[in-house]
Amino acid sequence: MALSNGCACKIGPSILNADLSNLASECQRFMDCGSDYMHLDVMDGHFVPNLTLGHPVVKCLRPKLPGVFFEMHMMVADPEKWVEPMADAGGDMYSFHLEAAEDPGRCIRKIKEAGMKVGLAVNPPTSVQGVLPFMDMVDLVLIMTVNPGFGGQKFMGECLSKVQFLRDKYRSMDIEVDGGVGPSTIQQCAEAGANVIVSGSAVINSDNPRETISYMRHIVDEALQKASLER
Repeated sequence: MALSNGCACKIGPSILNADLSNLASECQRFMDCGSDYMHLDVMDGHFVPNLTLGHPVVKCLRPKLPGVFFEMHMMVADPEKWVEPMADAGGDMYSFHLEAAEDPGRCIRKIKEAGMKVGLAVNPPTSVQGVLPFMDMVDLVLIMTVNPGFGGQKFMGECLSKVQFLRDKYRSMDIEVDGGVGPSTIQQCAEAGANVIVSGSAVINSDNPRETISYMRHIVDEALQKASLER
C-alpha cells in the first residue's frame, strides 16, 4: 500500500489511545476493520509535552504486520536524527514538522535517501505558506487540526482553510488531517479537500470501528467525486 497514488481516500487510525500492551494485535484489528495504513505517533517529550513509542517499538511491530504501511508521525525536536533508525525499523513514510526542522529541504532529502516517503506537517498556529517551497519534494502534507501532543483534543475547524488552500492549488496531492477527526467532523474535512484521514479516539473507542471507518470513507469518497465532477 502506497499513500501517494493519486487523490484517493485513505484512512489510518492513530493508535495513541489504543491498548499499547497489545499493540500489534490492535493494529491488525483496525486493519481488519478496513484501515488503509497505520499512523504511528512518535513524541519525544521536547517538541511536544508527551512521550510515546520510538523506533525499537516500530522494529518489533514490523515483522508482525509485514504488509501494513506505517506512517511515522514524528513529533520530535530534531527530525533528522531519527530518519535512519526509523527506516531501519521499517517505517514507510516519515512525516516531520516544519516547525522542528532546521533545514526542511535537507531533512526531506535525507528521508528520501533512506528509502521512505516524505510527509510535511504543520501545527495550527503555523502558516500554510511555509510548506509551499517544498511541495514538489514531498508525498503528503499533514495539516494538524489540534495542537499536537495528546489524543482526544477538540477539533479546530479553522485549520481547514489550509486544506482548502492547498487543495485548490494541488489537485492530486495527498492532504492529511489529524486531530479530533471522526464521524462528527469528517464532512468538514472532506469538503475542505482532505483525502488522507487520521482518526484516533473516534475509531479506537468506537463500538464498531468497521462501521466508523466505512462511514468516514463514504463521506470522503463522495466529496472527492463531487470535486472531480466540478473541475
